[in-house]
Amino acid sequence: MSIDVSRLESQLLQMSAEGAPGKEFCEAISELARTSRFDQLRDALPAIVYDELWARYQQDSEAFVAGWRHLAQEMRQGFIQHARQRLTSLTRLQHAGNGSVTPAWQEIQRALDGQQNDLLRAAIAMELLELVEPAVFRATHLRECVVAAPSSDEADRYLDEATRCYFYGLFTACAVMCRSVLEEAIKQKLPESLTRLVRTRYRNAATLGNLLHEVNNNLQLCAIDGDFPRVANQVNDVGRKAVHQGLLSEDEARLCLQNARLALQLLLQH
Repeated sequence: MSIDVSRLESQLLQMSAEGAPGKEFCEAISELARTSRFDQLRDALPAIVYDELWARYQQDSEAFVAGWRHLAQEMRQGFIQHARQRLTSLTRLQHAGNGSVTPAWQEIQRALDGQQNDLLRAAIAMELLELVEPAVFRATHLRECVVAAPSSDEADRYLDEATRCYFYGLFTACAVMCRSVLEEAIKQKLPESLTRLVRTRYRNAATLGNLLHEVNNNLQLCAIDGDFPRVANQVNDVGRKAVHQGLLSEDEARLCLQNARLALQLLLQH
């Protein structure tokens, strides 16, 4: 079965246009403004939206009418793109002191979405579709991570998150989660005597670096493969860089994830 992602994107754009009130909405605003009936919008829009539109209309009525007519013509692409910009604005800090005001389209998006949030839904769906092909390509770099002994549900969830972060391009988060999965797996593997020592020495706050130090000094006691500390330290180094030094590249994240999986296989041989 062949899945054409670009065809799905086209179908999504078509579906988002069908029944969306954007074109009619823009045409109505343009016509009411052109015929000096702007007042009729007062009861149809939230007060903050009306006030902002009225201020812009007063600044340049001809440009206002022309702008809304143009937006009506490009409603499908324009409104979906605006929805994606609106989505992006939710993921980043917005500086209140830069003198900017909320763009009119953001409030209009909210007014059009109402309780259904169809425009945001279309924006999120489009972003997810764009992740499909890169995620498929990245998944081809991995094979199943087979281990001889189980670890814990927490370690499995950490590994799941790390791998999905890699698939979806969250490379820095991937490395941070790789460090977490090794921390959890090591804690489950330590003998009770060493577990008590680690809890006391590090006051229940041992980092991966702390755990690797103790493992390296007690390899025979832990019954852990001698290659494990070397590989795990590589994961720790990249994870520490992710936390303290900046964003990681795709290659760095992939190598970190591969090393984390190899470290788990070395750790869980018995």
